[in-house]
Amino acid sequence: MAEARGRPEILFPLFAELEGLDGIGPKTAKNYKGLGIETPKDLLLTLPVGGINRTRRATINGADLPATLTVEIVVGPHRKPALKGRPYRVHVTDAETSFDLVFFHARGDYLDRLLPTGARRVISGKVELFDGIAQMVHPDHVVPPAEAESIPAFEPVYPLTSGVTQKGIVKAVASALPRAPYLGEWIDLPLLKSKKWPAWPEALEAAHHPESERDFSRAHPARERLAYDELLAHQVTLGLARAKVRRAKGFVSKGDGALAAKVLESLPYSPTGAQTRAIAEITADMGAETRMNRLLQGDVGAGKTLVALMAMLNAVEAGGQAVMMAPTSILAAQHLAGLKPLTDAAGVVIEMLTGRDKGGERRAKLKALKAGDISILVGTHAVFQDDVAFADLRLAVVDEQHRFGVRERVRLGSKGQGADVLVMTATPIPRTLSLATYGDMDISVLDEKPPGRKPIATALVSSGRMGEVVQHLADAVAEGRQAYWVCPLVEESEAVDMTAAEDRFKALRASLGEGVVGLVHGQMPPAEKDAAMADFIAGRTRVLVATTVIEVGVDVPNASIMVIEQAENFGLAQLHQLRGRVGRGQAASTCLLMYRAPLGETAARRLQVLRETEDGFRIAEEDLAIRGAGDLIGTAQSGLPRFRVADLESQTGLMEIAQRDARALLAHDPDLMGARGQSVRVLLWLMEQEKAIRLISVG
Repeated sequence: MAEARGRPEILFPLFAELEGLDGIGPKTAKNYKGLGIETPKDLLLTLPVGGINRTRRATINGADLPATLTVEIVVGPHRKPALKGRPYRVHVTDAETSFDLVFFHARGDYLDRLLPTGARRVISGKVELFDGIAQMVHPDHVVPPAEAESIPAFEPVYPLTSGVTQKGIVKAVASALPRAPYLGEWIDLPLLKSKKWPAWPEALEAAHHPESERDFSRAHPARERLAYDELLAHQVTLGLARAKVRRAKGFVSKGDGALAAKVLESLPYSPTGAQTRAIAEITADMGAETRMNRLLQGDVGAGKTLVALMAMLNAVEAGGQAVMMAPTSILAAQHLAGLKPLTDAAGVVIEMLTGRDKGGERRAKLKALKAGDISILVGTHAVFQDDVAFADLRLAVVDEQHRFGVRERVRLGSKGQGADVLVMTATPIPRTLSLATYGDMDISVLDEKPPGRKPIATALVSSGRMGEVVQHLADAVAEGRQAYWVCPLVEESEAVDMTAAEDRFKALRASLGEGVVGLVHGQMPPAEKDAAMADFIAGRTRVLVATTVIEVGVDVPNASIMVIEQAENFGLAQLHQLRGRVGRGQAASTCLLMYRAPLGETAARRLQVLRETEDGFRIAEEDLAIRGAGDLIGTAQSGLPRFRVADLESQTGLMEIAQRDARALLAHDPDLMGARGQSVRVLLWLMEQEKAIRLISVG
């Protein structure tokens, strides 16, 4: 199986240097990097984004200007510029009318050769009116009538960057296309037939030679097939990662339900149907011989923590231990505070470990953990450290807030060889994105709110009414209530956000009095941040001015007002998360979305959606539709694949087919040794999924 060690030879021409292509030298090759193009394969998967109709016509008369037109002309007199910097004009006549060709910084001798007076030429370019007179500035094409066929009737337009021209990229694509051979068929043949998709080389050929605007549609067979190739490669990779986890022997953790029953008895409410369903799915996974790898996603306040606790108690009932990880020590402390009354009711020992535990205290905890005297550990990244050893770790729960990618999930699993993994996220994820990001996992969804959660009144307030809002706040504080004030997201810069927060803190302190207002932002030392949070949680400060650091998980039941300044600068999911920080206690809660008028169309749509609904899943779908996938979860840290052709927003259906297809293929041929399996291996190499190749060769 030589190809497990390196790329198959048939793909070498597609991964060669760009410099071997027509019109690309060392300097131009560097420019192409600006488009993310480093190989002929990258170039071929960079499809045209639009096209120009260059169908020939007899005259420019009657055209709706400005427009790109192609006509045959007779060249008239040249009018050279009298002053430097003025345009050079060539007067020309078509079948019905005359107009000017305009050139800037052109050399006269070059134009004399290109457009000799009295000669016939076919020209193509943009015609516009200047002072009521038609002119074409710098024609795109000028050729003798005998060569008119060289002007395409419909010309593709590619994305460009500095130093890369349309002509250059068209030329390079033309010399790259012959390098795309038939590579076998990795798509399931009945699917290929039913969709009427062309083979891979033909699909590339068609996508680069559009014949009309219709050919740019994502539903065009050639483009759809190329998108499917990317989605299939991605889903096969996730499927292999999933299979690897499943192949790993897990612990069979079957509890007797005694501890869980004690906790449920101590609760003032019954779990929702969604919670009961998720608990059943998780305990079934934990009782199987293979390792669990499950995502628990639920909206703000859907009760994920209870589900996680039931899973952890199942591990303890089976004689093992569980760990729960949070992204920050504040959150870890909060999880501990929320869980401890429940674990006490069940008589289960729970402890916390963070990077702040030092010396004797830390050593004592580690010793108790290793001896099995601590049943549930709550912590931060610190539980990854080498000196942390468990007696019998059965379950790792990660409260991830998209801080952990696939790599971290695998690393966590290695702490307890065979430990089950449950990842929690409070961000409702649109179906497409959950397939793209968490396709290696099984998914449980909490789509019901526990009883007793009060709706949050959401209002839009113009920033011109700042004085009224501050007065409203002063009244609420006088009544003993607490509030958050979230400062604007100035730009992707913590330092600038910090300035905005500090200024607001000073202004509110001047209005509401000393000791009433606290401040927390990302640039603070962790100890200061923790102290400010602790003061607010304990009710010593009544108003907390913050940047978005409070978005994640903090729970203060007495806080019933959320003010978000310049709400138009935030994403929908973020606004929804922030709003979810209130409405956790008995008091009626409000969220004030302050905006600067006038609101743009997109911002108005976002804030309107938020005002209309509290359903996180609907909000997530809207957010995806408005912003697109990369922006929605921040492409850099999202772990989201960067597809060149596929589009996650509009091709959800295609992604679902790819997932089903990949899982069926791997169930039938887990090592990809069959005829189709071998072609899929080539696809994985083509899409640079070397990680997947390694998973096969290891597996």
